[in-house]
Amino acid sequence: MRFRPLRSAPAPDTERVTVVDPPATMDAVVFPAAGGPEALRTASVPVPSPVISELLVRVVAAGVNPIDAKTRSGAGVSGQIPAFPSTLGFDFSGIVVKSPYDSHPFAPGTPVFGMAAFPRSGGTYAEYAVVPSLSVARKPASLSHVEAAGVPLAALTAWGLVVETAHAHEGQRILIHAGSGGVGHFAVQFAAYFGAHVTVTASARNASWLRELGAAVVIDYTTTRFEEVIADVDVVIDLVGNLQDRIGGRSLSVLRPGGLYIVVPTGSWPGYAEAAAAAGVRATNYKVIPDGGALATVGRLLDSGAVQVYIDRVFDLGDAAAAHRMLEEGHTRGKIVLRVSDD
Repeated sequence: MRFRPLRSAPAPDTERVTVVDPPATMDAVVFPAAGGPEALRTASVPVPSPVISELLVRVVAAGVNPIDAKTRSGAGVSGQIPAFPSTLGFDFSGIVVKSPYDSHPFAPGTPVFGMAAFPRSGGTYAEYAVVPSLSVARKPASLSHVEAAGVPLAALTAWGLVVETAHAHEGQRILIHAGSGGVGHFAVQFAAYFGAHVTVTASARNASWLRELGAAVVIDYTTTRFEEVIADVDVVIDLVGNLQDRIGGRSLSVLRPGGLYIVVPTGSWPGYAEAAAAAGVRATNYKVIPDGGALATVGRLLDSGAVQVYIDRVFDLGDAAAAHRMLEEGHTRGKIVLRVSDD
């Protein structure tokens, strides 16, 4: 992995840009009910209003995540959407337009990135979004808004998995399934940064790239059964689940006694805890926590060059359906991002 020197963050007042009052309406991608990518369409909707500790942000770019596609199709968090039509999207990078009070740390004009409280509020596939102030951080100065929009959900998920749950450390042996995806490519980098020996399952086309990110071993899942070549792993981070080729069940067999299995895809293996106990290992699921403090730490790592975000494809907001089709085809390297407005 190539490292760049740590750069000091610019002073807050030099980061601000000029803002104007928002219009009454905005363009947003909405879907009237669960369905395929074709359910997504662009519509004119009212600009939301922030309350209490919320920020109103002009969205420059929005990340596209698997949870978005699952929710659009009727799974994911679709059951918690209060009304339709609804606007998808958790990730964003943009400019603060309204703050809770005059001296708030994220004053109007501040470039920020973070996560919206979707589905409790409207999502980020829109020109403006209301977001919790505790779920954002200053945008890394070294990243464009498009790059920054690919970070929050994926990087915070990876941070929670690798740092807060696996407690990655020098010499620890970690196996990461689907290491070339959005969460996976961050998990590889965080684990390597903290000194772990990282093994990744991925396709052969991503092997050299993953080694550059810090993977010590890359196993081509199309030609090799990982359980035939590794054993006594301390932690397995499963970003696939047990629905595909019983990856979850096979993962338990490569863990050392007392090792830790972490499964991420919701509902992918209802019986994981019982199977892990029978195998003599520990197990937990995981859901992302939109923590602005952790995101600020990730931002400093990005600015230092110790961690990188990879954007596979950028679509315009009106092409959200095409972005979802690409996402659902699989094999995405890193992240897909929607360009919402000009920087």
